Amino acid sequence: MGIWAATQDLAEEVRRFLFHCPDYILARLLYRRSRDLRIHAGCGPCLKPGWINIDLRREADIRLDLRRPFPFPPGSATIVYAEHFLEHLDYPDSASDFLRECRRVLQPGGILSLVVPDIELVLRSTVLGGTPQYYDAQRCWHPPHLQTQIEHVNYNFRQDGEHRYSYDFETLSRLLTRTGFTEITRREYDPDLDRGDRRVGSLYVRATRP
Repeated sequence: MGIWAATQDLAEEVRRFLFHCPDYILARLLYRRSRDLRIHAGCGPCLKPGWINIDLRREADIRLDLRRPFPFPPGSATIVYAEHFLEHLDYPDSASDFLRECRRVLQPGGILSLVVPDIELVLRSTVLGGTPQYYDAQRCWHPPHLQTQIEHVNYNFRQDGEHRYSYDFETLSRLLTRTGFTEITRREYDPDLDRGDRRVGSLYVRATRP
């Protein structure tokens, strides 16, 4: 089983590399003189018009492995946005590398806007009881075979092996500080920016590239 798992991991890394390389080279050429970019990192199937939507999925504008350096010049973006993506990166190394790349491509005063599952809300709701809206959202996002609240808690942490780390505001704020961001604040849900179906249970954070 260990050999099989290692083989599967290697095959996935090769697949990512083969997708990443040609699009990285092309993007280096296309955006080498660009300014005022709006970058949507880890977009999944949700593309934003007027943004550069990046993922390894076929629908993305550019297929990149976001654990690697970005193809954009320093100071070429006004905003980098990532919704429910950071928790899929290993902490602290891959998560820190990603955030440093976000800082590099942002202009001074540029905005990093992050949305992650709010693990503090998950734990508080488990111990103290959550709202009906929270439990409805949880049932909507989680597989139907999960019945107990501890099963839901474990799924929040792991999501079938896809989640690599969980954040509350304090932890995410410290990580952003260590990677060079300032003016780190919670923000409200923004219907013009964020997905409505993830509003309940998400932590919204804004930071600035000094």
